Amino acid sequence: MDQLEFFREATLRICGNLEIEKGLRACIGFLSKHMPADRIYLERHDHGPGEMRPLARANTEVCERLDMLVHLSDEARVSVEQTRQAIRTGNIPPVIVVNRPQQEPLTRCFLEALGEPSSSTMSLLLIIEGQVNGAVILLAEGNDRFDDDHARLFASLREPFFVAMSNALKHREILGLKDLLADDNRFLHGELRRLAGDNIIGANFGLKEVMHKVNQVAPLDSPVLLLGETGVGKDVIANAIHYSSPRKNGPFITVNCGAIPDTLIDSELFGHEKGAFTGAVSQKRGRFERADKGTIFLDEIAELPLLSQTRLLHVLQNKTIERVGGTKTLNLDIRVIAATNQDLKERIKTNQFREDLWFRLNVFPITIPPLRRRKSDIPSLLQHFLSLKSKQLKLPDIPSISPDALKTLMDYHWPGNVRELENIVERTLILDRKGPLNFDHLKEDQAEGDGHLTEEPDDIVNLDEVDMRHIRKILNRTEGKIHGPGGAADLLGINASTLRNRMKKLGIVYKRN
Repeated sequence: MDQLEFFREATLRICGNLEIEKGLRACIGFLSKHMPADRIYLERHDHGPGEMRPLARANTEVCERLDMLVHLSDEARVSVEQTRQAIRTGNIPPVIVVNRPQQEPLTRCFLEALGEPSSSTMSLLLIIEGQVNGAVILLAEGNDRFDDDHARLFASLREPFFVAMSNALKHREILGLKDLLADDNRFLHGELRRLAGDNIIGANFGLKEVMHKVNQVAPLDSPVLLLGETGVGKDVIANAIHYSSPRKNGPFITVNCGAIPDTLIDSELFGHEKGAFTGAVSQKRGRFERADKGTIFLDEIAELPLLSQTRLLHVLQNKTIERVGGTKTLNLDIRVIAATNQDLKERIKTNQFREDLWFRLNVFPITIPPLRRRKSDIPSLLQHFLSLKSKQLKLPDIPSISPDALKTLMDYHWPGNVRELENIVERTLILDRKGPLNFDHLKEDQAEGDGHLTEEPDDIVNLDEVDMRHIRKILNRTEGKIHGPGGAADLLGINASTLRNRMKKLGIVYKRN
């Protein structure tokens, strides 16, 4: 075999595996047919002058990955320094042949540290821009095993070995990062479970019945429909279902159906293929695909466009999707949790929601009561938000509350529910960082009377009228500001586009002052 053919065949074996130890085994199997070869090592130079770091070794039958340091004797260190000096002066052969290892300190130290018998060695230095990045060391047991022809053939493999080492190190780095991400993912899952699933305030009081239903349905894969006003904590209950289920180690993907423009909703939910539409410059995985082996939470499901409702119905029936612009059917293993603050039966009557989709989603409905119907939870929620917001605002201590503050909170009607309580606590801490906190501004809001959701039969009004009053009240408070911090959407705890759609439906025309 001529040198070119030798180079080609050896390169195919060296670079044929990302796992460098397997590449070494394939390579020595080929080399053993053309020269003495009992064992081969890959060594990386990323250490001090008194150490060697073998990365992998192999013979014709077995291979293994290594991650160890070989400490060199004083004599071996002198030999290393002589080699480096020869490299700097350019007076060094491409392959260093040692046929009498007992007479060469570095080779002797290397063989003894790795438990190898006395062997002839050929060391192919991987030198790039005058720096030694590593070495490939071929062993043949006994003395005087290698000659100049062997060294010439072995020297031709410097570039393939360097490429293989670089690829292997990158591969190891990626695997290490993957392990780190997996560890971070497990930690974050635990934190979410602690914050959302295992520590639900009111679980033993106002939400006791809700949590009973959560415990009933969590072990199953049945769809769940969460019902309740804006701000009652439907996302918290969805978290609790997921992290109490067998899918808790899988992904939990949240989709706010009212926050995604109609033109992008299919791409966001189901993904798209490259070139499916203008701007689709690459393939994209959708939210359903990302939720495989886990749970997808479809918040504000009533805002989903009718065409997307049809595709969602297909997903629920067949557990398959197709990316936009694609023809390949993707099988999914997902659990669907949907949530809405609207009356889906009324939307069905006005042809805004598919009845067959409602039947599919309404397998196990859970209604979350508003805060005004579970005021026993207010003291615990208050302490929770005081602690949370004090940390976020970097306050030195948690301010105390005045004696009458709790009564003020208990008397308030809470149209924005738990989210409004959270925002009011934060606003009060911003205005008064030392305390005692009194929440007196709530009395003024109560006195205005707009949007007061009383449960007295004589005061029952149309739901749209209640919404209109409350939205107008919030817009007056924000001087017409809808979007951003302190805007009406922020105070109401909903997406700005959802609020604008609701205002349009109710005929509310408002300009920012």
